[in-house]
Amino acid sequence: MSVFIPRGLLCWVLVAVLPSFLLGQIPSQSSESPSAVLHTQGGVWVNEYEAHDSSSIFTGDLIETKPGFSATLTLDGTEVQIQPQSVLKFQGDFLELDHGGVAVGTSKGFRVKVNCLTVVPVVNEWTQYEVTDVSGTVQVAARKLDVNVRREGFKGKPTLESTAEQNASVKEGQQASYGESEICGAPERVTNTGNGVNPKWIEIGGGVATGVMLCLVVFCHGAKTPVSPDSP
Repeated sequence: MSVFIPRGLLCWVLVAVLPSFLLGQIPSQSSESPSAVLHTQGGVWVNEYEAHDSSSIFTGDLIETKPGFSATLTLDGTEVQIQPQSVLKFQGDFLELDHGGVAVGTSKGFRVKVNCLTVVPVVNEWTQYEVTDVSGTVQVAARKLDVNVRREGFKGKPTLESTAEQNASVKEGQQASYGESEICGAPERVTNTGNGVNPKWIEIGGGVATGVMLCLVVFCHGAKTPVSPDSP
């Protein structure tokens, strides 16, 4: 009696289900080391997926904290406290802050960018500063040592006045506010690529899925041959 029909049916179900499962669920096994570690106690999402208590963060990852939840991002020489209701993108040696606030402690000159404004420690010594972006107003507070606020993307012939406007300084113990729309124009909001998965995960998952697909093709091809006691 032939049993190839149930076997074939099972085969094609696996072909349909496994690739999407692998792409969405396989953790990163990249040889590249994570750039940072995110510590949370719930209520934090990375690339549109809820983060674990301790998650590896790579360049380009999108981080979002829900109301009532905060997070801590640690990397070499830098610690960033992320306030609740914040949205930001990690870019290796700086953050793109879309909304909310961060408190940075760094000895590596770690920067925070909000639209066309970039906050940069003056020296590579332990510097503490805070950046918030709420309701279109960027606030910068220097807690320890000074920081510079650079305006990037200025168009036109440079003058002494425009140069001064592009490079402001916030002294230790002081804070300053900047109207985002007046200085930068319409903000370019930080968004994810839309698939909710780190590109490294896609590459790895795709490789595994390809291997599984090849095995399934062989399996399915074999399923076409009836297995019967009457076969010679």
